[in-house]
Amino acid sequence: MPDQSTPTAKPTRKSRKPQRPRHIPQRTCAACKQARPKRELLRIVRAPDGHVKLDPSGKHAGRGTYLCARRSCWDLALKKARLEHEFSVTLDPDDRAALQAYADTLPPEAAAPATGGRKQRSPASEPPTGARE
Repeated sequence: MPDQSTPTAKPTRKSRKPQRPRHIPQRTCAACKQARPKRELLRIVRAPDGHVKLDPSGKHAGRGTYLCARRSCWDLALKKARLEHEFSVTLDPDDRAALQAYADTLPPEAAAPATGGRKQRSPASEPPTGARE
């Protein structure tokens, strides 16, 4: 009786290249000017009809800019006219109200120490101030 087992295929040799890390697109927040991964930011778009609105899908047609999902960035963008500067338009009061309403839904942030982005030195690590001996 003939062997009914299926013939085994020879494994093919393919050179395996090390996988490159996946490219993560970066965008800059219009308020704090920090570059972050695109998925962490929220897109605001100026539509062809001139209205400025939130774009949660990131696919609406029009000129877009990005803001962090932090209340401080949204407040800064709305109060300091960062969005008007980015879009070169004056925000319609209805559009501003809709964006402000969304900003109000964001959770308030915990107060961070005001270091100005610099490490603070402890008094023991600072060189003595005085005349040389």
